[in-house]
Amino acid sequence: MRALYAAVLLLTSAASLVVEIVAGRMLAPYVGMSLYTWTAVIAVVLAGLSLGNGLGGVWSRDDRATASGRLALILAAAALTTAAAVPLIRAVAPWVEGLGLGVVGRIGLMTLILFLPPSLFAGMAAPMLTRLAMAARPDRPGATLGIMYAMGSAGGIAGTLLAGYVFISWIGTIGTLLAVAAVYALCALPFAFMARRAAPRRTALAGATTGLLAGALGLWTHTAGALAPACTVESDYYCIRTADFSADSGRPSTLMVLDHMVHGINDRDDPALLYAPYVALTDRLARVRLGLIGPEAPPVRAFFVGGGAYTLPRAWAATLPEAEIVVAEVDPAVTRAARDHAWFDPASIARILHGDARRALRDWPVDRPFDIIVGDAFHDFSAPPHLSTQEFARLIRARLAEGGLYLMNVVDDAHDPRFLLALVRTWRTVFPTVEVWADREQLAGSGRITYLMLAADAPTPVAALTGAMVGDPQDPRVGLRWQPPALAARVAADGDLILTDDLAPVDRLLAPVANAGG
Repeated sequence: MRALYAAVLLLTSAASLVVEIVAGRMLAPYVGMSLYTWTAVIAVVLAGLSLGNGLGGVWSRDDRATASGRLALILAAAALTTAAAVPLIRAVAPWVEGLGLGVVGRIGLMTLILFLPPSLFAGMAAPMLTRLAMAARPDRPGATLGIMYAMGSAGGIAGTLLAGYVFISWIGTIGTLLAVAAVYALCALPFAFMARRAAPRRTALAGATTGLLAGALGLWTHTAGALAPACTVESDYYCIRTADFSADSGRPSTLMVLDHMVHGINDRDDPALLYAPYVALTDRLARVRLGLIGPEAPPVRAFFVGGGAYTLPRAWAATLPEAEIVVAEVDPAVTRAARDHAWFDPASIARILHGDARRALRDWPVDRPFDIIVGDAFHDFSAPPHLSTQEFARLIRARLAEGGLYLMNVVDDAHDPRFLLALVRTWRTVFPTVEVWADREQLAGSGRITYLMLAADAPTPVAALTGAMVGDPQDPRVGLRWQPPALAARVAADGDLILTDDLAPVDRLLAPVANAGG
């Protein structure tokens, strides 16, 4: 019996940690994947386990038959509430979205509704199993207690490793949650059998009720179409989705979403059509700065921090045949998705480095500098902190050729861009010129927009760039530079924070944007 109790504790502890890891990925298509997501998930799961531990201790009994019946019910409830998260998220997400909460509020409420119940029931099992194990060997309480604690910890470690390295990659979030529900149900069976011998009627009634609830849940899941995956591809890093954009563009085109954010829109027939304003501005500004306009454009060596849909590398490969283009994309599945669903030909560019961009740049030969480096990496709407710091700026400058430039897309608030201002202040400690550009139409709005930060040795000779709107030549697209004196005044008034590898509070600086739900 002690072996059974220890094995069930190992399995339920592993299952509860699998749910914690899966929860973040499951929420990503609806609220993004950020520090706020993981903070909410960890806090809610720990709260559920802690509350469950307390309630389970109150419910603990030495009487094996009574305790077995309660354990069977608790584990069945854990199975049902875990499986219920699959259809429930599709019903809860639109409702929470309609409440008008900020990102943090939406993340917290969805996590609470979906993952507190399964964590609560999983937490209740541990003290009850431990009490039964100690009652089975009353002569060795200390050893028994130590073994049960060790099994719980070992289960947590195993669940974390299996979720991160095996389950999500091989069977996806839906398959993983259903597998966890099955584990809870299987763990409930021996306790239901033991309880049946002592109270057959009560056990039969509880079993019939559980069966009816499971049947209703299965019907709801099927009716809601909840078993259909939310992702086109579910990789080790992202929920990757592609969608037809033709209805908006009037041409065969597709967009790619990583977790919760669009990372590129590709046109099938003309790679040079750039639908997103910030991508078009990046292209226009780079061409003006590097003299890439006209048939006599010089050869250029370019490095892209992040691939996404490979929209701009694809455009440059088609229009600048002499360019040497290198892309660092951390997720090979993103490259495959762009190839399979967004008409990207990996052979059209020089090199694709699957790994962290900072490491790739650090290992790049110093004697082969780049004319331009483009930063286009995001976690949801925030930039990876290690790609924002003073140390990274120094690495960028060391890998740029004379007269080269760095362009970085920055998502921030239209009127109070605290992260952008800290970024400008930081990069000015390394580069003589740091400019901020934005699309005029976006600047006229509110909420969050995408800025373009430029770092170089010399300023851009113009203060505005005009380019025809893709698909509508009568609607010119204009990029504006933040006037240097006004930008300097805002940066000075904002404070003195310099982003470093030791302190780069990107999420704190972007908290107003997240809370505004822009």
